[in-house]
Amino acid sequence: MAQRDRDESGRPQSTRPRDALGRPLPPGSNGVPRIPERLELPPIESLAYAQGLLNQGLAFNAHEVLEAAWKRSPDNERPLWQGLAQLAVGITHAQRGNPVGAATLLRRGSAHLGKVHHPAPYSVDVDGLIGWAAALVNDLAARAEISPRRLRPALTKP
Repeated sequence: MAQRDRDESGRPQSTRPRDALGRPLPPGSNGVPRIPERLELPPIESLAYAQGLLNQGLAFNAHEVLEAAWKRSPDNERPLWQGLAQLAVGITHAQRGNPVGAATLLRRGSAHLGKVHHPAPYSVDVDGLIGWAAALVNDLAARAEISPRRLRPALTKP
């Protein structure tokens, strides 16, 4: 059995390169730059970083940023960060051509965002994101053409 890559503390980690949609590539391939496993950014910077990645069509990487924020967030903010991370995974599934997986994660993310107290912290556009996700789920179910631009929602209010 092949040895699994581990970090300096002995925790397992994946060092395989990934494509722009987060799919593993063969060892030695050129993939997109990876998000550090233990990324630590202030919430506003996490949102800005994730938004930039979404705008580039890198929803899988945006998910990694949002998941890192979720893991570090205080209990009262967990639904916000978990919901955002799951929306990004839903976008990833849509990009990969998996409408069922996309709809499942978009609904799950929206449910978590629905638990966020208003006004949402960090100017996150909770209501806008829930509406965006519902419309996208409907279009996925109708097998409508989904443009790449549709998969780049604004995470925060202007």
